[in-house]
Amino acid sequence: MEQRHAPGEGEAGCLGGSGSEFVSLPAIFGLFFQIGMLSFGGGLSAWLYREIVERRHWLTAADFLSGLALGQILPGINTANLAVYTGQRLRNVPGAAVALFGLLLAPFFIIIGLATVYARIDAIPWAHNFLRGVATAAVGLLLSVPLKSVRHTVRGIGPLAILVVIVITVGLWRWPMVPVVLCITPVSVAFAWWAKRGEHAG
Repeated sequence: MEQRHAPGEGEAGCLGGSGSEFVSLPAIFGLFFQIGMLSFGGGLSAWLYREIVERRHWLTAADFLSGLALGQILPGINTANLAVYTGQRLRNVPGAAVALFGLLLAPFFIIIGLATVYARIDAIPWAHNFLRGVATAAVGLLLSVPLKSVRHTVRGIGPLAILVVIVITVGLWRWPMVPVVLCITPVSVAFAWWAKRGEHAG
């Protein structure tokens, strides 16, 4: 997708994915640093969706979900991949580097600090209850993104059938994910191509 430049900025920076505003590198760093420092127990994708799509309108929902899908199928941590994708869409390679650095900076030092006192924390009974509560909240956050993505992407019988097949084969029957994805992807692409062709024909 071609990225446009802010008036008067030349090659200095690009507009956000929604085309509504110029996004600076400090703004990208600040958001991902805040998320990396304050997030807990997983569910980062839901928080990123709210901040990037719903509050700041840096990317459209379709762009964000495309990046989320890429982050899940590519090697590496999903959230880190999503940060790189978002930063690249906003400010190319510098944006990707700044987003990833901001996301990982605070957790890097926090984990090192917690590792030094883990033995003491592990002996505190209420700490285990706290961690179980955090895990429960994380499950709720993780569920919010799939529900939103279904609303934006699953339209028609074909995509719904593919969704059901993946949930049953991977989620219930515990089939290996990679072979399932490799088999389902051509079918999914064919459905998407057929739907687009129908739209253009109409």
